[in-house]
Amino acid sequence: MRIITVKKNDAGQRLDKFLGKAVKGLPASMMYKLIRTKKIKVNRKRTDQKYVLCEGDEIQLFIKEEFFDSPEKDLGALERIVPKLDILYEDDNIMLLNKRPGVLVHEDSEAGENTLIMHVKAYLCQKGEYDPYTEQSFAPALCNRIDRNTGGIVIAAKNAEALRLMNEKIKNDCLTKTYLCLVHGTPKKKEAELRAYLRKDSKNNTVEVRDREFAGSKEIITRYRVLKSDGEISLLEVDLITGRTHQIRAHMSHIGHSLVGDGKYGVNREEKTRGYKYQALYAYKLYFKKTEEENSLSYLEGRTFALDKSDIWFLKDVKE
Repeated sequence: MRIITVKKNDAGQRLDKFLGKAVKGLPASMMYKLIRTKKIKVNRKRTDQKYVLCEGDEIQLFIKEEFFDSPEKDLGALERIVPKLDILYEDDNIMLLNKRPGVLVHEDSEAGENTLIMHVKAYLCQKGEYDPYTEQSFAPALCNRIDRNTGGIVIAAKNAEALRLMNEKIKNDCLTKTYLCLVHGTPKKKEAELRAYLRKDSKNNTVEVRDREFAGSKEIITRYRVLKSDGEISLLEVDLITGRTHQIRAHMSHIGHSLVGDGKYGVNREEKTRGYKYQALYAYKLYFKKTEEENSLSYLEGRTFALDKSDIWFLKDVKE
């Protein structure tokens, strides 16, 4: 028998979700069977797979030791990496990071260890705030994603409660993200709220935008304001009312004003020679809306976090 004591970062999640992370060698189908047959108990009592764990709960597992075998957590990699992070804000619960264009947020076969999340884990590990050997089900995580070739503010959660609450805020539209971008030409209206319909093509990692609803499409709403323009290029501030894949890039291209440097929804062959290796798009400002609910992240409500515009690579080319 093996006993697992539920820690603070493990609490608040369902038993089956926790076991899927803490006992990675145990197949899900067998786990559910063991719960039904009382081979897995909580506090020495029969339990349900949907039981929400509390700090201090004891999980008794009457299973073979081999199921606890799983790939060793690579603490060596976290100690070896020299963290390269541009930290806009940090407290005990979250970090706000300036992700540079070209940086991948999560691991893949190409990037290996050179990803934003690996650098976050290494940073917190080396500070002594994260130990992958003692954590049973939690690892620092990113709460939002930004495309590889787009820059902007990314939120990292340093503990399980912060991750859960931040994900709820994002799901319930309690955050406002504001973007800056350069587009070709000058939109007819200085500011407008655009509405259209977008359909994602996951196979080709592209989207299609049309004015009318069509099969598989979802409505998109994009609000923009022209800040500067020289006739050829315009600087826009953009608020996403809906947050779909490639929404700003595809929506602006749809109205005839593709982003400078965007080779997917525009043409950027000549722009690359002028230094536009990436699309000129940056998520530069984040606002936490006020809510009536009190929780451990309430101190963030009503606050705005914004990058210094000198940190946004393409603004140097904007003429007054």
